[in-house]
Formats: sequence, structure tokens, C-alpha cells
Amino acid sequence: MVGIDLAGSPKRNTGICTLKKDNITFCTIVHTDQEIIHYIEKENPSLIAVDAPLNLPPGRKSIEDKNGEHFRPCDRKLLGRSIRFFPITLGPMRLLTKRGIRLKRILTRRGYPVIEVYPGAAQDIWHTGRKQDGLSKLCKGLEKLGVKGLNKKMNGDELDAVTAALVGELFLRGKAEVLGNFKRGAIVIPYTKEMA
Repeated sequence: MVGIDLAGSPKRNTGICTLKKDNITFCTIVHTDQEIIHYIEKENPSLIAVDAPLNLPPGRKSIEDKNGEHFRPCDRKLLGRSIRFFPITLGPMRLLTKRGIRLKRILTRRGYPVIEVYPGAAQDIWHTGRKQDGLSKLCKGLEKLGVKGLNKKMNGDELDAVTAALVGELFLRGKAEVLGNFKRGAIVIPYTKEMA
């Protein structure tokens, strides 16, 4: 299982994490798409869980298209649960959306299943706190969930990648909820009672 906390620009840090059996993690920082692809091919995961929008809202032909919706059905479901997030048509989110869609296309063509996850939603559900609430709190919260191999030097991008991988693992075990559908846009989050 690989989790990716994707940055909108290759100049910024992308956290990437491998979650192995017994929840032992290995995390690192990468930047370019090629580094991400190389990491994936080396790890050969059964699933890739990406923290980035992987679909456009209905009616939009591109992220620059001003017509159509600002929210996907899965985004509206997050709103309905009072989970905070940035709309994918907002400024910097446009770059992230374009990169996420492109990366998903490359990885699925190479035979890797890819799902969209939102670590902030999982962290809200698990009450671990988000990275902006303090890395120490988030790290401790993930450890309480059974994640091993974390250390105090990990940054927020790596801890979000760990969270993404953990949600992906729950999805593989049938213990996660799919908001929306995979053709029009879906975000995978843990069931409220899972691991809480």
C-alpha cells in the first residue's frame, strides 16, 4: 500500500509512504512525477491512495473551464458532513488537480489501481488532529491507531502520506466508505466507527 500527499508543484514537497504488514511505515519526500513513478514501480503496491483531486466537477472540460460546477458530488458529501476542504477550482488547488489527474492517468495505464483520499477527513474522523494542529499530536494519534515506524522527524507531508496509506489499507479490507463514485469523482474516507 502506498499513500501520496501530492503537492501541486514539483518544486514543493510530496510526501510518499509505504505501509507494510503490521502497519510498519517507510516515508520519504519526493518532488517530480518521475520520482513518484520510480518509487511506485520499486514498491509495486496493490493500491495507491492519493491526497489530490483525481476528477473534475461535472460539466467542466478542464480545470480552467469557468463553466460547470465548482464542486463534485463527493465534495458536496464532505460539505454535508462539515468536513473542511479547499474547493478544487480555487487558485492553488487548480495546479494540484491537474497534476493529480495526470498522475492518475499515468499510473492506471501502468496497471496500478489509484483512489483519491483526503487525510484531513480521516484525521477529523479519528480525532488525531490535522498537521496544522501540531505534528506531535498527529503523530501520537496515528501511533494510537496502530501505525508503527513513525518518528519525530517526520514532517506534515509524510504524516499525511501515512494517513492516506492507512485509509487505502482500510479500503482494501472493506472498512472504508466511498463518497461519490469512481467515474465521476470519489473520495475514500474511513467509516466513522473504524479505528476511532
